Amino acid sequence: MITSVKRWVSCVVAISTAAFSVGCTQMEIPPYLRPLSKDTISLLGKKGMTTSTAMYIRVFKEESELELWKQREDGRFYLFKTYPICNWSGALGPKLRQGDMQAPEGFYRVPQNMMNPNSQFHLAFNLGFPNAYDRANNRTGDFLMIHGKCKSAGCYAMTDALIEEIYALARESFIGGQEAIHVDAFPFRMTQVNLERHRSSPHYGFWATMKDGYDFFEKARQPASVVVCERRYVVNASYGSRAKPRPEGACPPLERLSPEPFTPLPTQAADTGVVEGPKTRTAGSIGAGGLSTGLGANSGASIGPSYGLGGKRSSSPAGAVGSNVSPTMLGFSR
Repeated sequence: MITSVKRWVSCVVAISTAAFSVGCTQMEIPPYLRPLSKDTISLLGKKGMTTSTAMYIRVFKEESELELWKQREDGRFYLFKTYPICNWSGALGPKLRQGDMQAPEGFYRVPQNMMNPNSQFHLAFNLGFPNAYDRANNRTGDFLMIHGKCKSAGCYAMTDALIEEIYALARESFIGGQEAIHVDAFPFRMTQVNLERHRSSPHYGFWATMKDGYDFFEKARQPASVVVCERRYVVNASYGSRAKPRPEGACPPLERLSPEPFTPLPTQAADTGVVEGPKTRTAGSIGAGGLSTGLGANSGASIGPSYGLGGKRSSSPAGAVGSNVSPTMLGFSR
């Protein structure tokens, strides 16, 4: 990781030197290397957070919101910002097969090699679908991402400006030593009232299991430990020193984990961290039935440059997430 930091510093120095050498000529920094804004750095400081600590993401489909949490010195995660999800496709419910246009729901991990600076959707990171649970249940699909451009075919799409900030925060967390970012994608905020609204859904049992993970985090402010065995998620559990269970195999004796009591640290920030921005999917449009691909002719058409859309693009070629993306492109080295 020390080498990674040196590589990142070298990239920044190279850009600074190049900018100086051209005098007053402006040099455009590629989106994946753009620094966090002064306002963002200031808000992190006010909330007792640093750029280098671990981060955690929660996605809520029905509310079209993405929460970004940062770890503080007590090892717990604190809410930094809540971003509007500009677009997502499909309906409430997990992704089942290639081509169903569903955005994934489940517990995912994003390592640094899943970050894509060359995405045709500005910037992107792959959620890691299908994960072990998805594969055990024969769920198919690939390149399911959180990205920019406010257009979706099975992904969660942000505006370009917002994905730039999220991407930069992830980049800094990886440089700080985080191995993978936990991303939990929920159908809605998993309160008991919301779950009961969907009792007749064929996905009710799956969602009830996901609620266990949601509840654990609400109590402990730490992502839940998740084991996959017998083709199901077992949440808040550990297999200890035993061999990792096979996703399709029988569950071994598991230790049930209980959340440790959480006492929040003080903060100086009055800012709630709720970011304004467009949401093209609403509760009404979801309830109307039918799948929305998020790729219609008018999708995102009313979103102006103030949200980062319509600006100049990097000349880097488009590439599939995870392919032809070397860590050095992110400021890392192998």
